[in-house]
Amino acid sequence: MNILVTGANGFIGKNLVADLNYSTDHDIFKVTRDTTDNELEEYSEKADFVYHLAGVNRPNDESEFMKGNYNFTEKLLGILKEKKSKAPILMSSSIQAEKDNPYGESKRAGEESVFKYNEETGNRVFVYRLPNVFGKWSKPNYNSVVATFCHNIANDLPIIVNDESVNLKLVYIDDVVKEFKNALTHDENISHRFYEVDPVHEVKLGKVEELINSFKVSRKERTIPNMQDDFTKKLYSTYLSYLPEDRFNYDLKMNVDERGSFTEFLKTADRGQVSVNVSKPGVIKGNHWHHTKNEKFLVVSGKGIIRFRKLNCDNVIEYYVSGEKLEVIDIPTGYTHNIENLGNQDMVTIMWANEMFDPNNPDTFFEEV
Repeated sequence: MNILVTGANGFIGKNLVADLNYSTDHDIFKVTRDTTDNELEEYSEKADFVYHLAGVNRPNDESEFMKGNYNFTEKLLGILKEKKSKAPILMSSSIQAEKDNPYGESKRAGEESVFKYNEETGNRVFVYRLPNVFGKWSKPNYNSVVATFCHNIANDLPIIVNDESVNLKLVYIDDVVKEFKNALTHDENISHRFYEVDPVHEVKLGKVEELINSFKVSRKERTIPNMQDDFTKKLYSTYLSYLPEDRFNYDLKMNVDERGSFTEFLKTADRGQVSVNVSKPGVIKGNHWHHTKNEKFLVVSGKGIIRFRKLNCDNVIEYYVSGEKLEVIDIPTGYTHNIENLGNQDMVTIMWANEMFDPNNPDTFFEEV
């Protein structure tokens, strides 16, 4: 299938083209501001499907709204009619088309051109009135408050929140791309005259700011946001895409002594924490038990032994572990336990605990195995 994409270098266009290139074997004709009229005619004649994503959002002069959002649409449709194209057209419009301002009027005019084209040719058309779209590759300080907040907060720049109570309607770029691809196979979502992307996230501006600021803090606190919340998960992915390229890394606090080291890696409020334990050759760590805290040990390098003894019992249980055979050892409650490095090199163990460490209630009691 030959697919024509106008606005291919724009936010939505770049994401759509990238996905199509890596998930399909379609030929993509990318139309940008550098595309010549001859190229546009050639692409239009060959196209089996048209994604019309080009548009003007922030012009220097208001007259450019009509030029970019209406005149170019008319030009594209004219070429398609001239070539007697049977390609369906998907157009990305905006909920701003409902408003009587220069931008909204230009988007509405473009919509009407597409509907008229449908009446004249019988070709299928899909017009999407999109709310605010957020995700990777959106330009900050342009037309997305999410992009601006993510960029500024990630780069230690100030942000301005005029009214925290403003209610935003947001759709995530991956959901937009998924829906646009569905139109290729007629699995699209229609709502009366216009098509729609699902889900739409309704969230207060103040909540968006709060979440993005928490993402920044989470790197210092080694915590992970609540990934069960769909919007938080998508916003977190978006925030990370705006990190400065020299700040992808961040330090961890290593607790080092003669036995090796113990370093907290990740902490979550509802899924516990993950740590990295390094033991020197011959070192035994542990010799304690827990009431409620439970753990999982995974030796990923070196070799050793994990020993258990149920309280008030003499029988010692032994599990030999090695980075050459990855297996998880559960640490049940009520068993004192230790781990010993039997090798000649450092032994590295990934340790998960079902709760974040609480110095006021460590639930850890010394008892030799």
